[in-house]
Amino acid sequence: MFVGRERELELLEREYKREGTSFVIIYGRRRVGKTSLIKEFIKNKPSLYFLATEEIEEENMKNFQWKIVEYFNLDLFKDITLKNWEKIFQLIPDTKDKLILVIDEFQYLAFVNKAVTSIFQKIWDEILSKKNIMLILCGSYISMMEDLTLSYNSPLFGRRTAQIKLDPLNFFEAKLLYNQENNEKNILLYSITGGTPKYIEMFDVKSPDLFSAISENILKKGSFFYEEAEFLLEKEVEKNITYFSILKTIALGNHKIGKIASTLSLPVSSISKYLDTLQKLDIVERIVPVTEENPEKNKKGLYYIKDNFLNFWFKFVFPYKSYLEIDKTDYVLKMIKERFYENHVSLVFEEICRQYLLYKSPFVFSKIGKWWDGDEEIDIVGINQEDKNYLVGECKFTVKPVSLELFFHLKEKAKKIKINGKNIINFNTHFAFFSKSGFTKDFIDYAKENKNIHLFTIDDIN
Repeated sequence: MFVGRERELELLEREYKREGTSFVIIYGRRRVGKTSLIKEFIKNKPSLYFLATEEIEEENMKNFQWKIVEYFNLDLFKDITLKNWEKIFQLIPDTKDKLILVIDEFQYLAFVNKAVTSIFQKIWDEILSKKNIMLILCGSYISMMEDLTLSYNSPLFGRRTAQIKLDPLNFFEAKLLYNQENNEKNILLYSITGGTPKYIEMFDVKSPDLFSAISENILKKGSFFYEEAEFLLEKEVEKNITYFSILKTIALGNHKIGKIASTLSLPVSSISKYLDTLQKLDIVERIVPVTEENPEKNKKGLYYIKDNFLNFWFKFVFPYKSYLEIDKTDYVLKMIKERFYENHVSLVFEEICRQYLLYKSPFVFSKIGKWWDGDEEIDIVGINQEDKNYLVGECKFTVKPVSLELFFHLKEKAKKIKINGKNIINFNTHFAFFSKSGFTKDFIDYAKENKNIHLFTIDDIN
């Protein structure tokens, strides 16, 4: 089942209808759904799809030539092997209808031939750009694809007509794949699979017992998820022992670079280069208070694992691998149950609430995120600088209804938020509260009398 990706499909359709040639780069992390997006787009269109493989260049050339020969019925070349990329591309005839030519996992071609981008520059300039064609180069190694196709130093720089960096599905797209009537179950599932389509497909989202599904799908040796993080990272980085230690440290709640370094007994300068790499790979993100004007220079940066599943894995699987290897699954599951809601789901719930305000609410923000200063922290701060409209919010995934006291506490904290030297509380500021277990009667009554207070239960987050 294919869901979401409307913006990306719209862009691809626009490129397809463009007069003349099109050259699109699609890249993103593994499992994120790049190939599914391409296959959805090329459905019922004249297209030739080629998947590059981790083989010697000659094998990829041979396989690509066979694809062209087969697609265009070029019987004359069935028994002839061309050993030059340019000559193979010259086999593609002119077509009346625009042909979509897809080369997936493009980075594998670069692994075995560092000059491949120069070769493709010449192929584009002298062959493909003169045909009725839409070329799509797709790849999974984010930093490598950026270097190969998008950077100023790449021979292909300036040739592309569009690019798509494909991110995981947001919560509202992912829940269409869960197909659950219970929205709390959707939130719990999203905290494990995130918006990665492959993870949603492989996790038993229909299981009536979430923890049984975790045990069977993630903790059991040989299951798809048991070594997924290791498979993912060994493809992306060398010396993955240090990367694993850093990711475990972050998952366990250490977000400041100094704290990460001291926990691992490593110098900050050493940690920085690893964190930079993890950011380039889209595995870790550095966030600063949403009110900061110069994020790169801000010293308050905190590091978080972006992907919900990887965060879950480094928090609950990797630290307990020695127990799981000797089949002490019940013990590990007990540890997960004790910390799952408070230490994991509650943080994901905050992100879901921010997504709701960004995608589903009538509010319009130029920026939305967290805010903190010293010991003070606010889950959500939304900024519309143009209209001087602001929103502050708190998210509670707890068993108790949220009381009116939280509003007054948040209002006091909000008095410390300044933008351009001015306190946002003096402008049109709204207060939003999200609660798993609803609100006390006095809070509901108070909110009815104050139009700038907005209360949301988990059933409202649709």
